[in-house]
Amino acid sequence: MPSTPRPSSTPESPETPESPDPRTLTLADFPVHRPVTTRWSDNDMYGHLNNAVYYELFDSAINGWQAEHLTIDPMTDPTQGVVAESSCAFYAEVAFPTPLVVGIGVVRLGTSSVTYQLGLFVDPDRSPAADPAIKALGHWVHVEIDARSRRSTPIPAHLRELMQAAAREA
Repeated sequence: MPSTPRPSSTPESPETPESPDPRTLTLADFPVHRPVTTRWSDNDMYGHLNNAVYYELFDSAINGWQAEHLTIDPMTDPTQGVVAESSCAFYAEVAFPTPLVVGIGVVRLGTSSVTYQLGLFVDPDRSPAADPAIKALGHWVHVEIDARSRRSTPIPAHLRELMQAAAREA
């Protein structure tokens, strides 16, 4: 008897009866909103943002948010947050010069690591046309490491406090 195909799922957004389709997420589902800027050169030969640019936008959003609220100097701080894992699910094309915003949510906060869920949206505050649909969903794991030994270390209290302010359920 042939089996019925199951919908695919990704580690950051498993599809189960209890969890909604991640494509239904809106900017309001993310506690932190970071406007991001694209450049003409970010578009690829197909006329939309190159896939690698999404990762740059996510990385800039997280680091910009932290830098806005904390004094962080990756060259001199005793600890550093490094990306240990990342992925991106693409739902719709976007292109320069569309104004964008990244929604940031912390979905897991461990002793030495944090898992972010990141949504890419058209920025409703900077775009003339309403378009609330999520364009991409990122999954990002930062591990805090000791700058000298390069081994994992507990997340410093001031950084943990900021991360807790962005907590949300996955």
